[in-house]
Amino acid sequence: MGDDFDGILAAARSGAPWAFERLYSSLAPTVAGYLRLQGSAEPDDLTSEVFLGIFAGLAGFEGTEAQFRSWVFTIAHRRLIDERRRTARRPATPTDDPKVLDRPGGDAEADAIDALGLRRVLELCATLSDDQREVVVLRVVADLTVEQVAEVVGKSPGAVKALQRRGFDALRKKLR
Repeated sequence: MGDDFDGILAAARSGAPWAFERLYSSLAPTVAGYLRLQGSAEPDDLTSEVFLGIFAGLAGFEGTEAQFRSWVFTIAHRRLIDERRRTARRPATPTDDPKVLDRPGGDAEADAIDALGLRRVLELCATLSDDQREVVVLRVVADLTVEQVAEVVGKSPGAVKALQRRGFDALRKKLR
């Protein structure tokens, strides 16, 4: 959003639909990617919940665009934890099968390539510990600083650096 951030934020606080759209369109794909790579059962639905929380809390947010991005991923992280708790309390049903795709058809070749790419990324991420995966995804996908990731996950910057280093080392070994 760059130099326009303050204006967009002010417009969103005053209820301007275009400003909500701009905030959503600039961050939703990254939030959904983070949630998907963290194993969310319903990443698109959870992304919607995240943005409902963001829009409800805009009046209380003060800060820069980088701080806003960190705040957004803190909300996403908390919603993900909530989803995991809900999922742990309810038994699985046959419709919970992640292999069932609920998407309309499209370009079969492009869909197959996308699925293979996503599958490979998910396989690689699954080899990491939960903490490593979370740190790597927040650093790479969400493009947060070490300090912002530390704030989101509730760890020290030193711990985040160590998890990131171990995670990247593990991925490097897998890719060789």
